[in-house]
Amino acid sequence: MNKSELINAIAEKAGLSKADAKKALEAFTGAVEEALVAGDKVALVGFGTFSINAKGERTGINPKTKEAITIAAKKVVKFKAGAELAEKVK
Repeated sequence: MNKSELINAIAEKAGLSKADAKKALEAFTGAVEEALVAGDKVALVGFGTFSINAKGERTGINPKTKEAITIAAKKVVKFKAGAELAEKVK
């Protein structure tokens, strides 16, 4: 499902116009982004939790040259499904 299909589904299920559904989706994603940038977790009971994990610097191998390279440290977004979502997906 892409963004426009999600907007259509939200509009249909919530009885909103597509414009209002788009605003709601953008407000949700914006709020989640702001919370994650601030270092907070976003927990939606029954759905899941978004959080930030730090990956340390590590050594990798360049597949072309087979030389060892250093992969820089970075932060990554992690999503852990809640129990209800995990059960439905089974």
